[in-house]
Amino acid sequence: MSTRARQYPAEVLRREQLSEHLVRLVLGGEGLGDFVSTDLPDEWVGLVVPGQFQVRYYTVRSWDGSEMVLDVVVHETGLVTEWARGDCVGETVTITEAKASFAMPDEAQWVLLVGDLTALPAMARITESVKVPTRIWAEVPDDLAGYLPVGSDVTWLDTPPGGSALAETVETIDWPQGSGYFWMAGESAQMRAIRKHLMRVRQMPSSDYDVMGYWRSTAGRQPRAVDPAPIHRAGKASGKSDQQIWADYDAAREES
Repeated sequence: MSTRARQYPAEVLRREQLSEHLVRLVLGGEGLGDFVSTDLPDEWVGLVVPGQFQVRYYTVRSWDGSEMVLDVVVHETGLVTEWARGDCVGETVTITEAKASFAMPDEAQWVLLVGDLTALPAMARITESVKVPTRIWAEVPDDLAGYLPVGSDVTWLDTPPGGSALAETVETIDWPQGSGYFWMAGESAQMRAIRKHLMRVRQMPSSDYDVMGYWRSTAGRQPRAVDPAPIHRAGKASGKSDQQIWADYDAAREES
């Protein structure tokens, strides 16, 4: 039997196109009544959209106890992209339990945030949460000058064709004096290069930084041995519960 994180059904209450590549979804409903936040500013949840079983993970831009805001990056193709580009208001999605990794040391005197569009929601929430001077480097393809909190110290970077150049950006940073905390998220290869820079050049202790790969530029969509959509449709048509449909999907994958 497979072990799954706790799940919560949620209704899409509102949808807003923030920019060409960023869509805001506001989720709510009774299913989120038992949702437990980590209360950490970079927390993320898994999202499963109708007709799919695969989970995609998104930062919780905000949670007020009744409504959850997810800002979703949309690409040319993708499991969530095609759904989020359409009229999804009123549909039911599944949210998994929240996780987070932000762990700023108590003695930190400053925070540096570096990331691409996928990291922007977390960087905005972190900026709202911390009480020390914070600088941001944001590599985004759209004009999102009003997205970050008013007064943010931000350097906007253009997204280079076909990928990211955040590793080069980090190598040019003029680091503040004293102890601080460095948080960064974006393309995985860039994150690996930056970890090496922090360890070998900056020689920072691991407690002073958190660098996470959110996506891979060279990873194409992997073919699935079992397409979940027909199983989902058949299960719903026969009146099965989501749990029963999950079991059918797991069984089909094992047989394949």
